Amino acid sequence: MTLNADMVRSPYVVEFTALEEEVAALRRGVRTHLEGWGLRCFVDEAQLCVSELVANVISHVGVGTPTTLSVLMNGTFLRIEVRDPDSRALPTLVAAEVEAEGGRGMALVAAVTDRWGVSLLGDGKVTWCELATGLASQGEQDGGPRVIRTEAMRGLYGIVGEEQVGRRVGLVGALKGEEAAIHIITDLLHWLSAHGRDVDEVLDRAQVRFETEAHRTSWE
Repeated sequence: MTLNADMVRSPYVVEFTALEEEVAALRRGVRTHLEGWGLRCFVDEAQLCVSELVANVISHVGVGTPTTLSVLMNGTFLRIEVRDPDSRALPTLVAAEVEAEGGRGMALVAAVTDRWGVSLLGDGKVTWCELATGLASQGEQDGGPRVIRTEAMRGLYGIVGEEQVGRRVGLVGALKGEEAAIHIITDLLHWLSAHGRDVDEVLDRAQVRFETEAHRTSWE
């Protein structure tokens, strides 16, 4: 299936009360918007994620909790966020018994998505997950595969940009992006050192390669 990369997909944001009877309406809204966005093939996975993330709020934060659902594009990824006011009740993966009725929520989310995480806010948290759509993005056009790999690596570190539901979160502020890069580079240097490599030599080679490719790109 060919997906339209040029379509404008404005964030879908819904404020609701965390009740079981709200889930069906949320699922319908997600279906309507994904079909309108040309992303019908992701409806089943997205609806499952919405159901499980809302169920997690109901079970671990409380029935009737004021909650916000956001569905938006984060670069080439379809991103689903559920925001609640409790920063203490953090979702975790649970190895539930085969016959258990509960405990599999985040495991299901992890199984059907490409990445997920929790962003702590001053007034609560956002539990999020992302599905790779295969769409081309502006970042992909500008930076090629390296930009996409970097975005994925930031996701592994739980660094996801401006932590506000309902706003596009793929573009990280300069300071936050710099901090992300430092974490990633530091871990890579530890790994190289543990394998007996000269980290200064590797950094020099990386700098030379970066400058060469940057110069080549500026002339294209």
